[in-house]
Amino acid sequence: MDSQTNNTTPSGSSRRNWAHELFESFRKRFDLTEDSAPQAEVVENIRRGVIFRGTNLWILIFATFVASLGLNVNSTAVIIGAMLISPLMGPIMGFGLALGINDSDLLKRSLRNFGFMVGTSIVTATIYFMISPLSNAQSELLARTMPTTYDVLIAFFGGAAGIVAQTRKDRTYTVISGVAIATALMPPLCTAGFGLATLQFRYFLGAAYLFFINTVFIALATYLVVRFLKYDKKVFVEPQAERKMKRYMMAVTLITIIPSIFLAYRIINQTFFEENAERYVQNVFQFPETRVLEYSKHYSPRRKTPSTLEIVLFGKPIEQDVIENARAQLAAYDLKNCTLIVRQPNGTTDMIDISSMQHGYSELLDEKNRQIAELEEQLALHNAEMHTEEFDKITRECGVLFSNIERISLSRQVVFRTSGQPCDTILVCIVAPTTPLTQENHETIVRWLQVRSKTEKVKLYVE
Repeated sequence: MDSQTNNTTPSGSSRRNWAHELFESFRKRFDLTEDSAPQAEVVENIRRGVIFRGTNLWILIFATFVASLGLNVNSTAVIIGAMLISPLMGPIMGFGLALGINDSDLLKRSLRNFGFMVGTSIVTATIYFMISPLSNAQSELLARTMPTTYDVLIAFFGGAAGIVAQTRKDRTYTVISGVAIATALMPPLCTAGFGLATLQFRYFLGAAYLFFINTVFIALATYLVVRFLKYDKKVFVEPQAERKMKRYMMAVTLITIIPSIFLAYRIINQTFFEENAERYVQNVFQFPETRVLEYSKHYSPRRKTPSTLEIVLFGKPIEQDVIENARAQLAAYDLKNCTLIVRQPNGTTDMIDISSMQHGYSELLDEKNRQIAELEEQLALHNAEMHTEEFDKITRECGVLFSNIERISLSRQVVFRTSGQPCDTILVCIVAPTTPLTQENHETIVRWLQVRSKTEKVKLYVE
């Protein structure tokens, strides 16, 4: 009995040691205290980024102009560049840090500079769009007017990455730049300016809504990371002042978080509605001789005002009883409070606005044709460069292999049928020999060119 006890005790102890070592290994891997900067240094660095005057102010104005230009001409690359240079993260991280360490002075300074920052950006963007000759809402502009659940998650995790990078000894500015791009703070402000300049207030409200969500969740992520790192809170000399400050902090936190929870709940419901509507259209509106041309989803958060799903069909018209059967299936896709509108050219339901659709598709087709032309031009230049480099090597090798050839000209040609369609590609070679070529020389050069250029059909001409 004693022998069995002695055999099992070490085994149990070793298992506990192994589990403890595994836990310690994981803890060390996820430990944020190892390379963290002193709290005073982090606070001072964020405090400096909060202030908007001099260099920071001018950079903000220039970044706003750059982002507005990018939105105006629908250039993603320009918008990304503007987000990289814009100093918008400072006051927002100042919110979260101030709430995390009970720093009322930093909180007030962050609020003042945040308001000034937002006002300056919107005014600058409004001025630009008022004088810009381009007034159409491009896809990049429209993308900044309707937030989704993913924007909330991006802002939260991006803000967490940003504050973690700020609290390191060796600050990784590539991380901070990446956060600026991911959270996309500058484009919504510029889109709000576009809405004011063109008097399209739904764009202004949608963009301001997206910017507010990004701001709230970046600040919330900053606050949570600061509390996770257990930064020291400010201690007040007078207990009454401390209680007053705590109430003030609590009020600011609730004012910030409660609307964000409401907005997040609404966004999640909207996302669910859109996903359910897509599944519904893909599964229910499948007919052998009728196709869905397009469909649009309009979510309504109010129960009294139903959401709408508008579907445009083309092909053989479907009967009204089939449409009613489709309406009956809305509940199965969690679309009870949704109105289905079916448009088809049959005279019994709402008619399709063909002219409007043709105009829209004509613009889309023109844009696609323009992009194809640009790509074809770039491809032609690329092929020309490749051919020039390839032919240069071939001509040099020809001079070494065939000493009696003085000059050589090479070109790839496309063979067309009389109907205008291309049918083949050949390599045309013109040589100028110093002495007449024999039939054997002629065949040798052709075979060499076929192997060297990897082209089966070669035409050789002698000057």
